[in-house]
Amino acid sequence: MLIGVLKEIMSNENRVSVTPAGANELVLAGHTILVQKGAGTGSGFADDEYASVGAELTDKPEDVYAKSDIIIKVKEPIPEEYDRIREGQVIFTYFHLAPNPELVDILLKKKVTAIAYETVQLENGSLPLLTPMSEVAGRMSVQVGAYLLQKNNDGSGVLLGGVPGVKPADVLIIGGGVVGINAAKMAMGLGARVTIMDINKTRLSQLDDIFSGHIATILYNSYDVAKYVKNTDLLIGAVLVTGDKAPKTVTEEMVKTMRPGSVIVDVAIDQGGTIETMDRITTHHSPYYIKHGIIHYSVANMPGAVSRTSTFALSGATLPYIMKLANMGIFEAIKADPALALGVNTHNGSVTHKAVAHALNMGYTELASLGIK
Repeated sequence: MLIGVLKEIMSNENRVSVTPAGANELVLAGHTILVQKGAGTGSGFADDEYASVGAELTDKPEDVYAKSDIIIKVKEPIPEEYDRIREGQVIFTYFHLAPNPELVDILLKKKVTAIAYETVQLENGSLPLLTPMSEVAGRMSVQVGAYLLQKNNDGSGVLLGGVPGVKPADVLIIGGGVVGINAAKMAMGLGARVTIMDINKTRLSQLDDIFSGHIATILYNSYDVAKYVKNTDLLIGAVLVTGDKAPKTVTEEMVKTMRPGSVIVDVAIDQGGTIETMDRITTHHSPYYIKHGIIHYSVANMPGAVSRTSTFALSGATLPYIMKLANMGIFEAIKADPALALGVNTHNGSVTHKAVAHALNMGYTELASLGIK
């Protein structure tokens, strides 16, 4: 199989979908790897490293799209790439389609088989290809928040951990999943006072055990959210509904009650955001805006800023699935692996993931009816 690896062109996206080590494994398995020149540069991998393991190099992204049996990316195609997508193309990447009807229309029109990293789901409900980037984003959310709280960044001038005689900052995390637990680890490690809210009482009990009672756990409800948001220095949105839009958990009126210079980091922004005032996606080049006196950070590809760490973490998780797709053939692999089947968001002009269809108010078609599952 010919596998195409593109240089990412989203703003400040420096990750690459396959490392030279991964390319080597695929070549040893008998596959051809076509890598766009410069694809690995942002993660510290030179073109020569890919060439040395037998990958073919090309200057033109058009060649990658035209020749590849399957395109392996990190982020969803953006408008500049739409015309390059071949009819019937297979693309394996993060898609986050729920808030992006324009891209869905392109995928349906071109009958693309879109396999989304973020909806590949194991029987226990875990998301093996989303987890590594959720871990990165969760940890980054506190790192970013601490930096933005500095007065020179328009923040309130609060140090997360405080100092002896001065109370630490209050950090509120809404969502106790992978992002939430990693954010809590970082915030607690820096000495902040941490509260996690979640709708799942069992999950809160688990978090209480994990942190030995050193963080506060609160069952989510709108009354308590309003009370805690008002007094928080750093608010982190960490809510996920697989494939669907993130629910709005913090209203604009709640945000208005926060102290000026407080910071919101909405990690759920790539699924539409969970904070009502997050009304735009920002970039690493211009990562935040101020609304109602509050700093809003809404970068949709946070892990792209720590590209080398992120690339190793992501490629380690995706390579077994890439290998399965290449060795077995795309449709046989999907038939054989229920987790991979859940990753198929569109196929042959239909939306094939129920949550994506729900988010976009579109019809849902089961893969089985298309002869795949």
